[in-house]
Amino acid sequence: MTLAYISLPTVVLIFFGLMPSIVALVIDRTEGRYATFCVLGMNFSGLFPFLTDVWFQVHTTDMAIRIMTNVFNLLIIYGSAGFGWVLYMALPPVITTFLSAMSQRRVAELREKQAQIIEEWGESVTTILDSEEGEDPSVPEAAAMPELPDAPPPPQPAAPRLAPAPRPLRRLPQKLALPPTAAPKSRPLPRPSDRSLHNNARHSAV
Repeated sequence: MTLAYISLPTVVLIFFGLMPSIVALVIDRTEGRYATFCVLGMNFSGLFPFLTDVWFQVHTTDMAIRIMTNVFNLLIIYGSAGFGWVLYMALPPVITTFLSAMSQRRVAELREKQAQIIEEWGESVTTILDSEEGEDPSVPEAAAMPELPDAPPPPQPAAPRLAPAPRPLRRLPQKLALPPTAAPKSRPLPRPSDRSLHNNARHSAV
């Protein structure tokens, strides 16, 4: 709305001039919106000269209406949009044909090189099958592949040794209670006799 108040002639030209692009945006259901981009680019290129006339000469609504009511101006603007549709419909088949021709030429060059290699080294180097037989040409013939000796089987890894399970603890028998033993009786020391005492006193006197 602000743009309409500031530059109403430009809005009038863009709205009525880009009408084919709006239609392409509505009906285009492709993933990349290729038809919309083709039509919008060509449509805007046809409208741009008239936008410059309004911007740099007479920027009024009457000038914009005069441009859009001119048949030749509409022919240029809408004809450019039609040329965008032509590009969208005709260009993909042309590109497909061009790429197909390049691929066929590349295949012919590779076959010529293959023929030269076979002529130089013999038929043993042939690894491409005839595609007309219905087989995959990318798979080499089994006869052309040299047979390799059977490789010995890989050594099997040794099984890890498991640690022995711990033995269960044996329950010790309870200690047998021994009967209390009687303490040995101490013998009384012999009392010295009167004779020994007399001898001792005698020796001490001497």
